[in-house]
Amino acid sequence: MQDRRDFLRQLALLTGSVMVPFPALSKTASDKWGELLPLRKLGKTKEKVSMLGVGGFHVGWTSERDAQEIIETAIAGGIRFFDSAESYSKGESENRYGKYLVPKYRDDVFIMTKTGAKNGELALQHLEDSLRRMKCDYIDLWQVHALSTPDDVNKRIENEVLEVFEKAKAQGKVKHIGFTGHQNPFAHKQMLDKTQNYDLFETVQMPVNVIDSHFHSFIKNVLPQALDRNMGILGMKSLSDGRFFSEKKRLGKIQWESKTPLIPDTLSVKEALYFVWSLPVSVLITGAENKILLQEKIDLARNFKQLNAEQRSELVERVFEKSGNAVEYYKKLG
Repeated sequence: MQDRRDFLRQLALLTGSVMVPFPALSKTASDKWGELLPLRKLGKTKEKVSMLGVGGFHVGWTSERDAQEIIETAIAGGIRFFDSAESYSKGESENRYGKYLVPKYRDDVFIMTKTGAKNGELALQHLEDSLRRMKCDYIDLWQVHALSTPDDVNKRIENEVLEVFEKAKAQGKVKHIGFTGHQNPFAHKQMLDKTQNYDLFETVQMPVNVIDSHFHSFIKNVLPQALDRNMGILGMKSLSDGRFFSEKKRLGKIQWESKTPLIPDTLSVKEALYFVWSLPVSVLITGAENKILLQEKIDLARNFKQLNAEQRSELVERVFEKSGNAVEYYKKLG
């Protein structure tokens, strides 16, 4: 119990000094496709991105029709941030952006993709493949994908992955550079430490959710340092990759079940997402395999009300007993 109280005190300090949400720049902005969701600053990039983004992993594995409907629903709902990676469904996510997103909407959207390449030569090949599949001349944000351990970071640096990123930006093939991962916050810290003497990375993508702070926390171990460097924060796994629910399905197949789900037993989808948006997160990237699930998140974003420090702490305390690998199965320190 004492450890729990100490943790909540530490969280309160972090909340007061670091996790101060920046206001949406506009609540009424629009473009030729309609009213936008509130926009947020993407760190030092000077870009403004919608507070909700489409997760490309789901765009790749869901049905072709659902993928098209997700993109159209996103545009109609005011989303202008689209995530992908060359590895998602062996390039199918990017292919579908090339079919349904880029031809009609390229000038009005922010497109991000990623490479998990372990060496520079393969990273360059992935970039060229991504540009081809998405039918793009450039990518708004390209990220070093899925850092797993500090040693993984060291090897990618030794194998000249970062040089390829720098060159791609200098050539205008990508506008901004970032990195991602969900396994180990200390891999993120290693990348931040290794690049502290030169201004390479502009964004970082990581798990941000109400239960993260209790177990190998990205919020506690990465977020303060990233904010100190004025990086844009891309939040993912806001519902712990579906494990806040009683079951996780993929095209009708149950992959995981829980008899004690966080949602709805302990908290609501609204509380889970509002917690994330109440932190200094540029965009919450949501995985939705159909338009109905995406529309739910769009409606929540449209009606977002910021949670104060007391409300956030209450949610964190509420889920304390369920923290750990049973829910955040994707976290590994090996």
